[in-house]
Amino acid sequence: MTSGLQSQLGVLRRRITRIDHKYRRDLVSPVRYQAETILPGREIENEQGRYFLSEKFFPHHRSHGSVELSRLAELPGSLLEGISGGELAPCDPRRWVFLDTETTGLSGGAGTCAFLVGVGTIEDSGFRVRLFFMRDFNEEPAMLAGLADFLAGYELLVTYNGKAYDAPLLETRYRLARRPPPLHRLAHLDLLFAARRLWRLRLESCRLIALENQILGVEREGDLPGEMIPYYYFEYLRTGQAFRLVPLFHHNVMDILSLAALAAVILPAFGGHAGAGLRHGQDLLGLARWLAAHQNPEEALDLYRRAVDRGLPDANLFAALWETARIEKKLGRRDRAVAIWCDLAASKNPFRRHALQELAKYYEHAERNYPMALEMTTAALRLEPLPDLERRRLRLERKRAAPPLL
Repeated sequence: MTSGLQSQLGVLRRRITRIDHKYRRDLVSPVRYQAETILPGREIENEQGRYFLSEKFFPHHRSHGSVELSRLAELPGSLLEGISGGELAPCDPRRWVFLDTETTGLSGGAGTCAFLVGVGTIEDSGFRVRLFFMRDFNEEPAMLAGLADFLAGYELLVTYNGKAYDAPLLETRYRLARRPPPLHRLAHLDLLFAARRLWRLRLESCRLIALENQILGVEREGDLPGEMIPYYYFEYLRTGQAFRLVPLFHHNVMDILSLAALAAVILPAFGGHAGAGLRHGQDLLGLARWLAAHQNPEEALDLYRRAVDRGLPDANLFAALWETARIEKKLGRRDRAVAIWCDLAASKNPFRRHALQELAKYYEHAERNYPMALEMTTAALRLEPLPDLERRRLRLERKRAAPPLL
């Protein structure tokens, strides 16, 4: 019995050995290509170790979509005050750095690494993109040190959603590496917020790649979807095939170029030039609202009028008229406000009841025309029977019935 069992085990071992040899022949290890053999760049060594640095230069006569890169160097540093409501001090564009990261995960957190950090800078002769890349996880300290040394020469950080994602992620990586985060020293302009103010009324998405297409007119070819980027990096780590990095690097370069080109569009729009470069009514309306919120009513009114003249969908049109009347009333120009309220009260729209209520207040307090005020109040009550309107109706009926003062 024992000898039979030993014999069967021997047969099984030989069979397993044959299968193992077969698959060892099939799974030949792929040739590993170093990043520098596939990508333009060089290995950099510092006190923390080594990392890979790639550069790409775009001369000033080049364009990215509809934006000539030469416009970047011509941007006045004072535009930063306008877009930030005075929170950012003027700064020469050559001291700006545009930053975007590619990471091992999309959710962030302490376990997520930025394996590729792209930075773009404005030069007199053009625009330069530098890509700080860790070829393996042990190169992260050296890459972070190299990035910190580079950022020391700049004053303003420009990102797209960087305040919520890129900056906190990098801060975490620096703290885990026991190094002071260099981003704290830089002023930070996150263009996502300004982009939403300008384009969320007209565009379905304000993602960077959507604005790149809709605003800049750039159509990416052969680009890697963002959700695939971690997969491609892990495939590179597993196989050592550096050609898998080519689409990653291209994607990051395109993101930084688009970020810089959008800055050339967005900053002048907020820089006191009455919506410079904006042609759509909804874009002008978005900027008008921002100006109104930042205590610039006269320029906001100009943009509201231009937005209406350019044409707006009904929902935006009625809102623009209501907001215009509110500003005119605040500025003490009641006649202009009354004219707008009359227009809104004459047609079916979401602000009709509000306009009737404002007209009732005007006729009661400014004109002492109680019958007209009562008519406006009654019309508003038919649209929405609110308690305060009912109280106003009763008060106006008493005023109308009261004998006139001698």
